[in-house]
Amino acid sequence: MLAPTSPVRTLWLVRHGESLGNVAASEAERTGSEVVDVATRDADTPLSDRGREQAAALGRHLAALPDGERPTALWVSPYARTRATAADALAAGGLDLPVRVDERLRDRELGVLDRLTARGVAARFPAEAERRRHLGKTYHRPPGGESWSDVALRLRSWWSDVERREDHERLLVVTHDAVVVLLRAVLEGLDEDELMALVRAGSVRNASVTTLERRPDGRQDGGGAGTGAWRALQADEVGHLAGDAPVTEHPGRKDDA
Repeated sequence: MLAPTSPVRTLWLVRHGESLGNVAASEAERTGSEVVDVATRDADTPLSDRGREQAAALGRHLAALPDGERPTALWVSPYARTRATAADALAAGGLDLPVRVDERLRDRELGVLDRLTARGVAARFPAEAERRRHLGKTYHRPPGGESWSDVALRLRSWWSDVERREDHERLLVVTHDAVVVLLRAVLEGLDEDELMALVRAGSVRNASVTTLERRPDGRQDGGGAGTGAWRALQADEVGHLAGDAPVTEHPGRKDDA
């Protein structure tokens, strides 16, 4: 296979800082509630105070990297929590990066299950809960929402555009937990079993950094067993938060029945 022509060689995949939605969802799960108590649309949910501290710590960390190792361009989901994370990080680090906002980096759409906890899904949509158990996370598409495979498809579209049009070598991508995991699956060439093993290994923490590097041979044969063109150098790294901001772990919006 021919060597890749895209200049992109390094990706930093960052989950947004802690949001008020994260806090509300974790509290709903803890108390056994059926509904997550948030007043805003998912796209409009802001960062918590801790989330803003995390974003600033991320920016200081990036600014401290050597000149030849810092990101040279930023891609971000259009959601309020990701844009705020990116803006706070750039401001705290004094970084001036070209910013590209792309809706394909948004969080997974849950449709009728949005704002419901696992208990809420089981109580209000028992048939959907059973269908979810049968199909699994990869292929279950809630009414009005997306399966993980649907998200992977739009991420493949986004990545195709990046490969053809991006002229920077090191990209910072501020997005959501499911997107971080699914971008790894797409770029590393993971199959369903490997993807689920990645999910079981732990959630993506707020403001964590997952660093991917293009393989020198540029292979893109896919088929599982990490045969994609990219490899992970580190995953869910939060060392940059130590002493500057709290580490928070919210597994994301619960649609599991």
